[in-house]
Amino acid sequence: MNKSLSDNEIEVTHLSEKIVISPTSRQEGHAELVMEVDDEGIVTKGRYFSITPVRGLEKMVTGKAPETAPVFCQRICGVCPIPHTLASVEAVDDSLDIDLPKAAKLLRELTLSASNLNSHAIHHFLIATDIVPEELFATAVNSVGEIRKNAQYVVDMVAGEGIHPSDVRVGGMARNISELARRKLYTRLKALVPKVNAHVDLILELVEKKGFPKGLGIVNQPLFASSNIYGDRNFFDLDRFTEIMPESWYDDPEVGKRACTTIPLFDGVNVEAGPRARAAKFRGFTEKGVIAQHVSRALEMKTYLSRAIEILDELDTSAPTLADVDIRGTNKLGIGAIEAPRGLDVHLAQVVDSKVGFYSALVPTTWNIPTMGPATEGFHHEWGAHVIRAYDPCLSCATHVMVVDDEDKSVVKDEMVRI
Repeated sequence: MNKSLSDNEIEVTHLSEKIVISPTSRQEGHAELVMEVDDEGIVTKGRYFSITPVRGLEKMVTGKAPETAPVFCQRICGVCPIPHTLASVEAVDDSLDIDLPKAAKLLRELTLSASNLNSHAIHHFLIATDIVPEELFATAVNSVGEIRKNAQYVVDMVAGEGIHPSDVRVGGMARNISELARRKLYTRLKALVPKVNAHVDLILELVEKKGFPKGLGIVNQPLFASSNIYGDRNFFDLDRFTEIMPESWYDDPEVGKRACTTIPLFDGVNVEAGPRARAAKFRGFTEKGVIAQHVSRALEMKTYLSRAIEILDELDTSAPTLADVDIRGTNKLGIGAIEAPRGLDVHLAQVVDSKVGFYSALVPTTWNIPTMGPATEGFHHEWGAHVIRAYDPCLSCATHVMVVDDEDKSVVKDEMVRI
């Protein structure tokens, strides 16, 4: 994870009229931002791409029992293990035509709401040096810690573990929580409300005072969001999805060769995923750009906390949480669509004769990568890294590609093919 580097520690290379930031800082994974600039330093062309090594989880899952998929795929990333677990298990559930019990659906949504609340707080820690003055730094960081502690406690109690949730199972959840646990979590989250409200107010105030240029980071790409909070597989129409190689997308041949993610398109165009997309599509949020990214992410923390409290109020702790499962499968391609912190996380799984016959993950940052580069254009290059951080990219999740030799499987050249 590349989260400890400060801006002045990043390698910034000036190549004639190009400025290269490698790697971009305070994000998960490694990526480069290549900006072409004019004589005044204004970005005329921005290209953002992953340089994180191959992942390979889809290949590891293929050929194994379907219940192993969520266990493997939750390890795609240490920042978003919860969304990947849920997207994976939802894809397998869909492939097996499993109808989940209501209590299982509520517990999964509760798990995601708490996890996303935690992730947004982490992002505020990562951008703290961008927006928080020295005299407020301890206040902001302590606020992040308090929110994270309580959010992770919910995930621990509901899903079994805060990082790798062992109780999320194919067919639902391994167990319901006790009535005592429900009351305890309810009381704890209600007490968290004023703390989250104060934290959000602080972040909004600091973002406003930062002085981001008006219009910075504005893009007009389609909003790629399936639901306000949890996720809706019906939104993701496979016929509207295409995936192309990076050398076919980037007009710089060197970038096209070095980039190690494919470019996913919906209706033939790149899209915007994440908290601003959700807010604009489902909550009437009309602002755009870097400020809007930060504002919508902060406000969404209130949405997640409110929904978590609603679920605890609604949950029947005596209800079953695990459906009967027939893992033989019907060859159906299952879709799991989960609104992760950074955007829609889509996993595709096909169970054939009790084994995973096909698996693919189309993760949030992969959707945003072709959008983030152009979002830096039109402003001074010094704002470029701020634009990238506003999207909170997570590179290890992204789908990777490489060339291998057919004989010994070694990497043979610096060009990419889909694996």
